[in-house]
Amino acid sequence: MQISVPNENWPGELRVAIVPQNAKKLIQKGFEISVESGAGTNAGFTDADYEAAGAKVVADRSALLSTADVILGVRKPNAEEVGLLKSGVINVSFLDPFNEQGLVESMAAQGVVSISMEMIPRSTRAQKMDALSSQANLAGYVTIIQASFHCPKILPMMMTPAGTIAPARVFVIGAGVAGLQAIATAKRLGARVEAFDTRPVVAEQVQSLGAKFVEIDLGEMGQTDQGYAQELTPEQLELQREGQKAVIAQSDIVITTAQLFGRPAPVIVGRDMVEGMKPGSVVVDMAVETGGNVEGSVLNEVVDINGVKVIGQGNLPSEVARNASEMYSNNLFNLIDEFWDEENKTLNLDPEDDIVEACVITREGAVVNETIKNIYSGA
Repeated sequence: MQISVPNENWPGELRVAIVPQNAKKLIQKGFEISVESGAGTNAGFTDADYEAAGAKVVADRSALLSTADVILGVRKPNAEEVGLLKSGVINVSFLDPFNEQGLVESMAAQGVVSISMEMIPRSTRAQKMDALSSQANLAGYVTIIQASFHCPKILPMMMTPAGTIAPARVFVIGAGVAGLQAIATAKRLGARVEAFDTRPVVAEQVQSLGAKFVEIDLGEMGQTDQGYAQELTPEQLELQREGQKAVIAQSDIVITTAQLFGRPAPVIVGRDMVEGMKPGSVVVDMAVETGGNVEGSVLNEVVDINGVKVIGQGNLPSEVARNASEMYSNNLFNLIDEFWDEENKTLNLDPEDDIVEACVITREGAVVNETIKNIYSGA
């Protein structure tokens, strides 16, 4: 089978879907790998690295796409290039199927078998393929590095002959994969860390990292069967905002990570809360790409609100593109390895398999994923 890895042409995207190490492993399994020239450069992998791994480096993007049996990408396909793909090709990437109905339906019409990496289920078996978690982990790290760069205070306590410096106070809202990594990174850098999550079940994880879990009574709460936080009612959102207000006011750094799968992010930090922080404080809105948790945050900008810097950097994993590419590449390799039929030299995407059922969006000319199909039909 021919695997093609195109150059990412999404603005600001520095990751690559397959790194040379995994290209070599796939070639050993019997795949042929073609990589578009320059695909790995921004992540620190040269064309020569791919050639040394046994991959073919191709300059002609159209030929690369049109001859592929499998296409591995980070971002969703370019809509203008869907017509180049042959029927039956398997496209694996972040697809954003909730918001890309036109693209998804055009891929179905072209006969593309599309796998959306956002839709990999959170199960024990699928953990090694869970690209959302692998990339969120790195994004959580990046938030603290960015915040510390913009903050006029150092994070650790420091005792010097000139006096003692108190540790910076960091408040992390949301203790999912990204939030827990932000907590761990801030603690490693010596900050005093507090955290809140709408799911009381994660309090123990927060405390195990050395942070204080902030208790806010929101009434009956829980999480989905995939481990995501349930959407709050307007009344619960207001309780959360009020409960956070005092903690935010005394924090030097606030990190917001609250996102709802397939829906706009909730606004949980109002402008009044930002204005109530000390000048020089920093807020990092991790959810800015899906609408934002912070009132006043702007995608890919640092906004000054009464002396408080609100960072709205998008595509945070791309800030550490080499490691992000390595982890995403591992996720893709594990996905292929899981479904590789060695005897018949093909990918066996059994529709009855729970992982396949969750992540395959289009197949045989139709949208087959039940969740996405229901959204498109308005059901």
